[in-house]
Amino acid sequence: QVQLVESGGGLVQPGSSLRLSCVHSGFTVEHYAIAWFRQAPGKEREGVSLISISDGSTYYKDFAKGRFTISRDNAQNTVYLQMNSLSPQDTAVYYCAADIRHTLVLSESEYDHWGQGTQVTVSS
Repeated sequence: QVQLVESGGGLVQPGSSLRLSCVHSGFTVEHYAIAWFRQAPGKEREGVSLISISDGSTYYKDFAKGRFTISRDNAQNTVYLQMNSLSPQDTAVYYCAADIRHTLVLSESEYDHWGQGTQVTVSS
């Protein structure tokens, strides 16, 4: 079965960087996408970025452009989210999710499989 396991979260100071990892496994389709979502306390979950596992195409929400970079290592079945210039507003639980229909749309409804999440806290 599909499994997604996030890691890399933690407590960092404003202006710091952090790299999240998502190990994905159990897929029976060739074309799928992995996305990062986040949910801050008291707020709805929102999309951050996605990447196609098959062709590497990417998409970012506006707030992530220029600060966050999504990448993949297919040999390691891992997707990364490099986050730079972090601010307290980036504090959230970060989830990776899989879109097995390869719609390349950053909307929760397109994602059937989710990881357990990893906490990112940005505070001085």
